[in-house]
Amino acid sequence: LKALATEMADMVSIFMSIGLNEQKAKETLKNEALSSTLKKAIEQARGLLGSASIDKTAGTMLYNMVTRLKDPTRLSFLTEYIITRKINSELQLSAALDFIKSHPQENLDRLEFEAACGVGVVVTPEQIEDAVELIIRKHKDQLLAERYRFNMGILMGEARTALKWADGKIVKNEVDMQVLHLLGPKTEADLEKKSNLEPKPFLHKICLLFVGEANTEGKSLMEQLRGEALKFHKPGENYKTEGYVVTPNTMNLLKKHLEETGGQVRTRFPPEPNGILHIGHAKAINFNFGYAKANNGICFLRYDDTNPEKEEEKYFTAIKEMVEWLGYKPYAVTHASDQFQLLYDLAVDLIRRGHAYVCHQRGEELKGHNIPPSPWRERPVEESLLLFDRMRKGMFAEGEVTLRMKMVMEDGKMDPVAYRIKYTTSRTHCAPKSFRRSSYFWLCNALDLYCPVQWEYGRLNLTYTVVSKRKIIKLVETGIVRDWDDPRLFTLTALRRRGFPPQAINNFCARVGVTVAQTTMEPHLLEACVREVLNDTAPRAMAILEPLKVTITNLPTSAQTEVRVPDFPANEAKGSHVVPFSKTIFIEQSDFREKGYKRLTPDQPVGLRHAGYVISVQRVIKDGCGKVCELEVTCASSDSVEKPKAFIHWVSDPLRCEVRLYESLFLHKNPEDPAEVPAGFLSDINPNSLTVIGSALVDRSVGKAKVFDKFQFERVGYFSLDPDSTSEKLVFNRTVTLKEDPGKI
Repeated sequence: LKALATEMADMVSIFMSIGLNEQKAKETLKNEALSSTLKKAIEQARGLLGSASIDKTAGTMLYNMVTRLKDPTRLSFLTEYIITRKINSELQLSAALDFIKSHPQENLDRLEFEAACGVGVVVTPEQIEDAVELIIRKHKDQLLAERYRFNMGILMGEARTALKWADGKIVKNEVDMQVLHLLGPKTEADLEKKSNLEPKPFLHKICLLFVGEANTEGKSLMEQLRGEALKFHKPGENYKTEGYVVTPNTMNLLKKHLEETGGQVRTRFPPEPNGILHIGHAKAINFNFGYAKANNGICFLRYDDTNPEKEEEKYFTAIKEMVEWLGYKPYAVTHASDQFQLLYDLAVDLIRRGHAYVCHQRGEELKGHNIPPSPWRERPVEESLLLFDRMRKGMFAEGEVTLRMKMVMEDGKMDPVAYRIKYTTSRTHCAPKSFRRSSYFWLCNALDLYCPVQWEYGRLNLTYTVVSKRKIIKLVETGIVRDWDDPRLFTLTALRRRGFPPQAINNFCARVGVTVAQTTMEPHLLEACVREVLNDTAPRAMAILEPLKVTITNLPTSAQTEVRVPDFPANEAKGSHVVPFSKTIFIEQSDFREKGYKRLTPDQPVGLRHAGYVISVQRVIKDGCGKVCELEVTCASSDSVEKPKAFIHWVSDPLRCEVRLYESLFLHKNPEDPAEVPAGFLSDINPNSLTVIGSALVDRSVGKAKVFDKFQFERVGYFSLDPDSTSEKLVFNRTVTLKEDPGKI
């Protein structure tokens, strides 16, 4: 055992040597096939490098290659290309894996392989600039006519085709910069929404009226929901629903129900309080609460508290909090356990009517579809009543007996279990399971009760994530994420912490619509809804993630003025804030290059946003490693010099803050799919899903921000203040980038 422990510790060290953190290394070790293959790749890489170590970039590439490689005979082949830097980007690696998958023959044509993977192709900034310039020229007339209403995706698509192996972010920045150079900054007219545009299909209005001809004005959410909702019955017309069972007493029960409710629409949202709500629940919340609200009805929050071992008070609290965060207020909060005595009495009634019996087959024997008929099916009613009373009093061992209903379910399963024994401290004692479809109708009719229609709709899923409670708990327990509200997750608490506005989530659910089939959406569609809301609601500020010091030599040391910055440049009437401007400012390192650039260079001045100044480089100062660490510049009023090609953001006398940048938690689109991720979802964690910048700078206008306040950091992205913030140091989460990354589509 000691030798085994030493061997495992050695393997963890080997994996950490390529850049994996300790937790990731230990998780990898749990997968014998993966760890063995990764070890082989590392050993070969070390053989190729000699005394040199494997840097983190190459280590990440090796790890990604090993987790995705289907043909282990190509391991050495690909390892060589990664370590020799012939394959050095995710784009090239994907192309290499695709080529190998489509060329299973033993001898690969290296020249063909290298051509397919862009080996040796170097795309210079000048080539990117020239290619984008040609594309802009091609569409110049249409761009000038439509300005920022032009579909910029066309430009990106053509640029990516022309520059296949170029860095997508650099290409995107070049396109944005050249468009800005051609059109200038956005005007108020550019930012105005066109009123004559055809509405998108998911925004078409629908009138879903149950009672009379009620006015639909102000019911925008329900107007946007479409599809299956059109099939809803009117109050009192349950029997018109497909599959509804009509008994001799149905019409009397419906009439009595209408008298009691006055024809009011009543819905309920019934979550299980054993986890935190996720994006899929947001769809159910919007539909249940939104539908009731749109039709002057009421919606209950009904906790399905029937699994006491997994229920915690924090889940009850968080569920209600998230419902209210999305903008809904339950008419009442109830629990399944509130009805325990009633449910027990109904079970007794079911036995008396001859529709249920006590069975001595254990619970595990009743799983599956081919369950043989129970020998106790014809047990006398009085005997079942006596045994059921003993069940309630705890006179049987856990799982020893159950109460089963005498029916055949639509899937062919006989006599489903209605009650079982569970010994635990809880709100609920013996708890009934929920019944669906024909079994639900059967139960109501067997007891001669009013039978509401139970509508079921497809689950909403997102790619590049998991929403299963069990899997999220695993992510938390293994330390991959901090808790249920880690901003890389798609729980509602996580989305709130990341800065997603509730309006954006509601809009997303409305656009998805109500569908019977399971729906799987891309995260970028949700992010687009977030940008729409934040563009109108998040005040602007300036922040620098990678600061470069700039000293303005023609300003005196004591010089300090104030610059007024609009909170919303497209509508300055919405307010503004003041930031200092002095001899020392900071800009992004990426906004300066020593040559060949359309922003700041020794030969290319730039404007400072909102300041009214243009700066020109006089001296470039470098540290001992040759890295630019400071610029000395002169500034001139923008009125006195030629208009610069670009304007950049800056800060002066800023606050130091921490910024957390998030990417997808998983590498593959469907991390739960064994075909995509054979080693399981825990093996698919993106090592770059979180980047922490500990010494970012932000202007002082955000100094009094409250937790969850949202801002647009100009030219950087949308950010939200994290609960980890203190009076000494603010912490910001990047909610979304300013524009969609074309690589996500």
